[in-house]
Amino acid sequence: MAITSRPVHTIVLAYSGGLDTSVIVPWLKEHYAGARVVCVAADIGQGDELSGVRDKAIASGADECFIEDLREEFIEEYIWPTLRAGAVYGRKYLLGTSMARPLIARRQVEVARRIGADALAHGCTGKGNDQVRFELTYAAFAPDLTVIAPWREWEIRSREDAIAYAARHHVPVTASAEKIYSRDRNIWHMSHEGGKIENPDWVPTADVFTLTTAPALAPDASEDVTIGFEAGTPVSVDGQRLGAVALLTALNTIGARHGVGRIDLVEDRLVGMKSRGIYETPGGTLLYTAHSELEQLTLDRRTLAAKDLIAPRYADLVYEGRWWTTEREGYDAFVDVTQRMVTGTITLRLFKGSVTVAGRASENALYDERFVTFGEDDVYQQSDAAGFIRLFALPARVQALKAQEREQHGSAAPAAHAVSAHAVSAHAVSAPSSGAEPTATPSTAPERTLAEVG
Repeated sequence: MAITSRPVHTIVLAYSGGLDTSVIVPWLKEHYAGARVVCVAADIGQGDELSGVRDKAIASGADECFIEDLREEFIEEYIWPTLRAGAVYGRKYLLGTSMARPLIARRQVEVARRIGADALAHGCTGKGNDQVRFELTYAAFAPDLTVIAPWREWEIRSREDAIAYAARHHVPVTASAEKIYSRDRNIWHMSHEGGKIENPDWVPTADVFTLTTAPALAPDASEDVTIGFEAGTPVSVDGQRLGAVALLTALNTIGARHGVGRIDLVEDRLVGMKSRGIYETPGGTLLYTAHSELEQLTLDRRTLAAKDLIAPRYADLVYEGRWWTTEREGYDAFVDVTQRMVTGTITLRLFKGSVTVAGRASENALYDERFVTFGEDDVYQQSDAAGFIRLFALPARVQALKAQEREQHGSAAPAAHAVSAHAVSAHAVSAPSSGAEPTATPSTAPERTLAEVG
């Protein structure tokens, strides 16, 4: 049943043409009698996967299907900000699926508003992260619309059940009992889940990977690629200035050719369980490597440290679908300031799945050979280091001197010394041994030793 009891006349479904959303169309027609079902398919770089998707949606029972080209917007307004923030989830995942969902869901809402729909539907399972990402976006832009999530309502409990349902309703799908992997592709990456991948001890076979060459089969000669950035944003490949789509496409081709960007990750889903995903992100891996290296060249130590604190928080935000929040806007404002000087080029060397840095150049580089040379120079007085080290070591020296004082006066344990000092402060006298008058206890603080600290 739907989240609300309000009547539903027009449902807008986020549609991919894959197994899950393909069976949802006839299911919605069955369970929401008389309602129009309008599909929205987002082109975010799936390539030929969208070929014939409108015809398939109509054949499945949809009343209409809109195909929206969101590739440039996806890269410029979602991928680039996440890259510039340095966000990586679970130490490895470059957030390819996570970044796309807020964009798709927002466009779905825009179509729903345009045609006067009163309900939104998605094909996300009740175990996954995507249901949260879609519905947080719905909440931000369409809190008044009914949300329908069939995977949380219907009798279908597995992809095998969905395949059987599709067969009964004559819905053509490419998934089968043998090809059971759940895949998500866009211009940034390809993800693989399900089937044998669910066994964390299973070694992926060649048929799992679809974008990248196996590293062992990659070219026997290395290849260098130079990526140019302006204010932290990628703008060129090998000296040629390119638009966002062309740039990422070029880097995907180069990286994939050399087997770069394969990730096998056991990750923590938002809903509380661990899952295993296999990801291919060839161009993204090159961009993250180059961007990080350029930051090392152009940002000071404290700014880098501050960015490293923000990066995992940004990654969590994206992974959890909290894109439309003040928190992200605040992080983006901070990152924008840090990226003002991140302009230059990084040359990477690719060889059989590996990526190494082969060159760095920037007019804003904080690296200066005049300061770091072991040869003679006029800009750095090596004798100045003695005073710096003396001050830098001051806390350690004070601690060591205090320990020496305690040892000299028979109070090696810090706690015992503290008690003795308290006792002297409280009573200011020592107890007599045999009826004699109390006598004052003289101070034993060695002023000469402490004076040496300065």
